[in-house]
Amino acid sequence: MKNNDFKLIMISAMYENGGNTTHRLLDGHPQLYVYPFESQPGTKYVNDYLASLYPQKYRWPIFPNSISPKEAYDLIMDEEAKIRSKTPFVSKFRNTDFQMSDRDRLEAFLKIVRNRPLDRPTIIEAFFKATFLAWKNHRKSGQERFYVGYSPIIGVDGDKIINDYRGNAFVIHVVRNPFSAYAETKKRPVPLSLAHYVTGWLMCQHHAKLFEAKFPRNFFVIRYETIIKNSKKTLGDILVKLGLKPSESLKTPSWNGEELSEVYPWGTIRRPTGDANLRTARELKKAEIEEIYLRTKDYVEAFHYADIYKVIR
Repeated sequence: MKNNDFKLIMISAMYENGGNTTHRLLDGHPQLYVYPFESQPGTKYVNDYLASLYPQKYRWPIFPNSISPKEAYDLIMDEEAKIRSKTPFVSKFRNTDFQMSDRDRLEAFLKIVRNRPLDRPTIIEAFFKATFLAWKNHRKSGQERFYVGYSPIIGVDGDKIINDYRGNAFVIHVVRNPFSAYAETKKRPVPLSLAHYVTGWLMCQHHAKLFEAKFPRNFFVIRYETIIKNSKKTLGDILVKLGLKPSESLKTPSWNGEELSEVYPWGTIRRPTGDANLRTARELKKAEIEEIYLRTKDYVEAFHYADIYKVIR
């Protein structure tokens, strides 16, 4: 792809909202270069009014003006791919056949940015392109037209992503009912409190609704529940709007084109089904259900989750 042909799709979702599932469903599409793990493009220079709520690694990055190309590359946090590449024995993906040297990727990155302005659009473009140049066992179709990344909550920076690429960048934001989502996050070793988690969930949906209205051709909001009901149609309809084709691959989660029996360890959701989604919501205590509803009522109504609330209360 030529430099001016770079097109990017970023998947966004609050934690445990189905972002990893959506990422894996897009994986086998022949027209997409799908990043192998969470992209995590953020840098330590992200320091705004949302910095206390969300980790820097998940945000759209900030780069200082006076840095070298190598410094720009090193600033991108990208924990999952860098850990798997540099120290695979401590990675949760250590059993995944991922053949990429981070040194090779750096060399490819430096070649791409050479003689170009070292601005954010160039750096992120080079980051994605270099990954697929260095990924030795990536299964290419030869039809790829878009790059796809996933970083939780990055939709809060949707305006920056879209404006950086003047219409050639798109955000697919996935929202899941807050009851199942919070019940899922409680299973983590160090879970967020209900108040912390729900505040983050609300802020994600606020920005998603805002940017969907401001950028209707570039920002798409879809329910996790709609995806798992018919992933080929739900995701295919969005891809068609971008000039891409539907694909049978959208029915099945995969990694590097290989079908996955469960989404884990890419995400905490193991099997994306409607029954599992409702069963997870029912794991909550009654007091937790009522507290979540009290805090999220307006968005529960806006996203048509009142039926789930009535079933589990």
